[in-house]
Amino acid sequence: MDNVSFEVNKGELFGLIGPDGAGKTSIFRVLTTLLLPDGGTANVDGSDIVKDYKAIRNHVGYMPGRFSLYQDLTVEENLNFFATLFGTTIQENYDLIKDIYMQIEPFKTRRAGKLSGGMKQKLALCCALIHKPTVLFLDEPTTGVDAVSRKEFWDILKRLKEQGITILVSTPYMDEATLCDRIAFIQTGKILSIDTPVNIVKAYSGNLYAVKSDAIHKLPNDLRKYENTLSCFAFGEYMHITFKNNETDNSTALINYLREKGHSGIELKQVDPTIEDCFINKILKQ
Repeated sequence: MDNVSFEVNKGELFGLIGPDGAGKTSIFRVLTTLLLPDGGTANVDGSDIVKDYKAIRNHVGYMPGRFSLYQDLTVEENLNFFATLFGTTIQENYDLIKDIYMQIEPFKTRRAGKLSGGMKQKLALCCALIHKPTVLFLDEPTTGVDAVSRKEFWDILKRLKEQGITILVSTPYMDEATLCDRIAFIQTGKILSIDTPVNIVKAYSGNLYAVKSDAIHKLPNDLRKYENTLSCFAFGEYMHITFKNNETDNSTALINYLREKGHSGIELKQVDPTIEDCFINKILKQ
């Protein structure tokens, strides 16, 4: 970690956004007392992560990126096991997990290893919530999960937030960033920016263009060879491009260049930046 520092407000849904290897999991493991920090200090819900690690473990919920429940135990057995670990019962905190558990209750006698990805995710979340934590850490909870289950999961997080639980979630999916109250961009162990998704998009500097042509297979390489290209990356059926010389109209010059390269059916338009565009823009400025 490179002097990582951030604060999360009570009851906030805070997102740690970055690609694989950015340092998201390491930060979560330190904050949940699974890793000792090499330096610096950190507090979770008012408790020091080194001195008060036992208190933190009793008051936080942690859902790791990899499914880590007991695959040979049934849904019900896993949930009972974690409730017992924290000296509670399913019945005592059932109101907290009711909306989630009702979706997997028909499969309560099925072994966890036989569940689908979405069902495993819901079971893991129930186990992380069964002791009624004040802070919930979710490490890439929707990785490898279908689109419907992803949407259901974020709907669940909104309802949990309404109950006053502070939620920290990490994800490599830029579209999920817009669902958080605030986000922190992280790359190679360094925080690039912290703000609300709306403010991050507003702060985007420069003009952004989307371009495509009939020769889509050669378009990325030709765009990157263009002398005035600052950044160029795929975005759906288009390539998103920014220019080094942002003060002039580059449209005509780029279209002429692409025609010289044999492109036809060229479409070029200025577009509003997304969270993903903002992340790439932050990386370019480092």
